[in-house]
Amino acid sequence: GAIVRAVWLRYRITNRRISVTGGWMGRDRTDLIYPEVVKVVKMPRGWGSWGDLVVTLKDGSRLELRAIPRFREIYDHINDKISPKARDASESARR
Repeated sequence: GAIVRAVWLRYRITNRRISVTGGWMGRDRTDLIYPEVVKVVKMPRGWGSWGDLVVTLKDGSRLELRAIPRFREIYDHINDKISPKARDASESARR
């Protein structure tokens, strides 16, 4: 599963959105903008060298970003872009 994910799945995190490209030959794409995010949770894996992020949206759906290197930096970047209310929800989820 990890090999297939590394080959077919691409994450792109910019100042405006999070994009996930995957599926067969990269034909599926999911974009979400930061105002839609209500909570972000990080989970370290592999002795903390990589991790997973779970982004919860206003409609209740969740997007899992799995096996991300430098996930702490990416979490901090996303946390800087989301609303203060979402930031508070993300911080309370870590406790």
